[in-house]
Amino acid sequence: MSKKKGLSAEEKRARMMEIFFETKDVFQLKDMEKIAPKEKGITAMSVKEVLQSLVDDGMVDCERIGTSNYYWAFPSKALHARKRKLEVLESQEERTMLAKELSSLRDQREQLKAEVEKYKECDPQVVEEIRQANKVAKEAANRWTDNIFSIKSWAKRKFGFEENKIDKNFGIPEDFDYID
Repeated sequence: MSKKKGLSAEEKRARMMEIFFETKDVFQLKDMEKIAPKEKGITAMSVKEVLQSLVDDGMVDCERIGTSNYYWAFPSKALHARKRKLEVLESQEERTMLAKELSSLRDQREQLKAEVEKYKECDPQVVEEIRQANKVAKEAANRWTDNIFSIKSWAKRKFGFEENKIDKNFGIPEDFDYID
């Protein structure tokens, strides 16, 4: 009661490629329909379908000459196709590796930027800018101090107020003076 199990599509394709590689010959469809069942056990009904799938995948070449279709595949073409595929895969792997390296370098650059930003207040140029800003602020504070002394002097002359009453009413501290 054992049933004979048929070949899978991949097995049929591999066996048909063996026919081409072993004979290194050119065939018509009717030749393949005779040879494949005898030599490789591929059913005659599936030969055309398997052959067409190999043509579609570029593993077997097909050319129409007059009213006939001729099919062929040589081992050297398969070797070159495998080499090209391998080169494509290697270039994709290299591209993936370079993309990872680029990503890693970008992350490292961001970390370094953050570290530079952290130490920015120690930058000589930034320190000099802060010194200049302090100098301008000191000059402005002394200018306003001078204005306050001028107003106090004017108020003493105009209204005859005592200096300590002016300071008390306007909240001016007793040690109020110019910044050195």
